[in-house]
Amino acid sequence: MKKVFLLITAIVCLGTGTASAENLKADIFKGKLFAPNIILEQQAELHLTKQQFTEIRAAVVEVQSGVAEHEWDMREAYQALMLELDKAPIDEAEVLKHANKALLAENQVKKKQMVMLVRLKNLLNAEQVAYLEALAAEK
Repeated sequence: MKKVFLLITAIVCLGTGTASAENLKADIFKGKLFAPNIILEQQAELHLTKQQFTEIRAAVVEVQSGVAEHEWDMREAYQALMLELDKAPIDEAEVLKHANKALLAENQVKKKQMVMLVRLKNLLNAEQVAYLEALAAEK
């Protein structure tokens, strides 16, 4: 598992190029999109309606079930990649093949998460969005 984490970190670093790009990635949606846990932590202050709460829960459950398949694909590809990295000499073409599979699966996960975040924001009214934006600006 540690090897997978190190490999993912290496791929991300190669993709971003600099540490400042990594910081941008972490903050890029701050105050624009809101994670479901933030919305639910603030549900009393937001005065979420029963319908909003139900639709938020449904959106999260939908993403969780859709993401699971891609996470399995990603895990499988990274495991195959790690086996290739243990070989000497390393077959670059095989490494790239498995890395591409893993990154494609990861991309699908991120797309599903993005759709969910947009859907969650669209479920909120203007006052609720303003409250969450102000909360994000404080942090």
